[in-house]
Order: sequence, then C-alpha cells, then structure tokens
Amino acid sequence: MEEIETLRLPAPAKLNLLLRIVGRRGDGYHLLQTVFQFIDRCDWITLGRRTDGEIHLKTPLPGVPPEADLTVRAARALAAATGTRAGVDIGIEKNLPMGGGLGGGSSDAATVLVGLNRLWNTGLSVEALMDLGLKLGADVPVFVNGRSAWAEGVGERLTPLDLPEPWYVVVVPPCHVATGTVFSSPNLTRDNKPITIADFLAGRQENHCLPVVMELYPEIGAAMDDLSRYSEPRLTGTGACVFAAFADERQARQAATDLGSTRSAFVAKGENLSPLQRALGLDPGSRRS
Repeated sequence: MEEIETLRLPAPAKLNLLLRIVGRRGDGYHLLQTVFQFIDRCDWITLGRRTDGEIHLKTPLPGVPPEADLTVRAARALAAATGTRAGVDIGIEKNLPMGGGLGGGSSDAATVLVGLNRLWNTGLSVEALMDLGLKLGADVPVFVNGRSAWAEGVGERLTPLDLPEPWYVVVVPPCHVATGTVFSSPNLTRDNKPITIADFLAGRQENHCLPVVMELYPEIGAAMDDLSRYSEPRLTGTGACVFAAFADERQARQAATDLGSTRSAFVAKGENLSPLQRALGLDPGSRRS
C-alpha cells in the first residue's frame, strides 16, 4: 500500500454541556462529572512525513518553546511508545481561542496522535492512544475517542452519549481564563454530590465553576447577559467562552449577527461524532484509528 506523505486534519472544539466537581484526589486533581460534545469549529493540523526522525513544529506559538507545545509532546510520546524512526513536520492553523474552554490545545494534541498513528502506520488502538493522551492532558482522551460522552474521574472515564445536535452560538469574551486559578480558588465548592446520566438528560446541566469564573472575570458575566437575550447562556469548561443552543441555523445566525456589533461570536453545529473521525473515514463502532 502506498505510504501517505501528508495529512491535513481538523482539531475540533468541544463544549462542556455539564461540569460538576464532586471531589478531589490526593494529588490535587479534581474529580469531575462532565458531558462533552463536539462542534464543527476547528483548528487545522498539517502533518508532513519526514524520513530523518526529526519532529519539527513549523508554526510555533509566540512565547511557547516548541518542545513545550502539546503537539510536539504528542508526536514525541507516540514515537517513544512505538519506536518508529519516522519524523514529522507539524503545521497548526489556529482558529480556536486560547483559554476559551473549547479544548483547542488538547484537541490539537489528539489530532496529532490520531493522525500520526495513520501517517506513521504505527497501528495503535484507540485505547492505547487515549492512554498516551491522558498523560498530556485530561481532555485529550475524549478528542482521541471522537464520540460525545459523559465523563468522570478527571475527565478520562468516558461513556458515549447520543445527544441532540443543535446549532450553537459561541461568544468569545475579551479575556483569557487561567484554569489553574479557577480550580485553586478557595470559593470553589469541591464536594458536590454526584448525579447520574439520567439526571443530566432530565435537565441537570449546571457548571460548578461558573460562580468563581464570573467573580474573577466580570467580562464573562457581561457576555452571558448579552447572550441571554436570545437563548439560555452557559459556560463551557472554566471558560472564557459562553454558548447557547438554538433550534435551527437561521435563528443562531441571526443572534450571532445581532451580537456581532459588540461581541466576538460564531455559529457552530453540535456533532456527536468528531469531525476528525469523519475526516479519516473511521467507523463509529471501530476501536482502531
């Protein structure tokens, strides 16, 4: 079979439709209950095969050393796990805001893992790639898995969910949320009682980080107030982005247009199967990438 030389793949955003904090581990990580759904707004990752074993980031972020970039770390983790002698040129087209709660960095890393597994023909299972991803960040496994899911633990224990796929308006406030600051706040409640998937499906969709985030970042509260004129606003992850669901594309685009005079906002479609999986033609029932 002819070897693939280059792949250009999406790294989609996610929304947290629920985020509950139900405990804290001894190592300081918080125990969560959350629901992930993908949207069709994406970064784009270009992977070009190299024969010299070098891993090269062609588009480094200002102020971030390439060796610290999650995409480079993902490539090195896969190379170390498989012993491949192949290399790669990595290009990143950033469309997702940093510090927005959309999972951009984690999604970029997951796309590198899944894409290089194909480009390098290393043949790891989805489960093995998820294990590698978890060492890079708690959100990476859901992007590798590629299905909307109920998640527990630190976000890595996944149960697939078939959810409605509405149109969303996502507002990007003019601030960058530091997740560590939110999770270390003394005002964050950490001992909430767990709920069930049935509770979520019946309408329990709270985000326990919201009170702390709104206290620390007034711009987010203002964005939620603006979005509330059109639909019920919600916070994704620890923010900064806020979102609202709409019954159809026309309503979503009208709301985004109205908001556009004062807010940075975009329209996206909810998707239960990741755009990455679609781009690679993966069977939703398959457990290999």
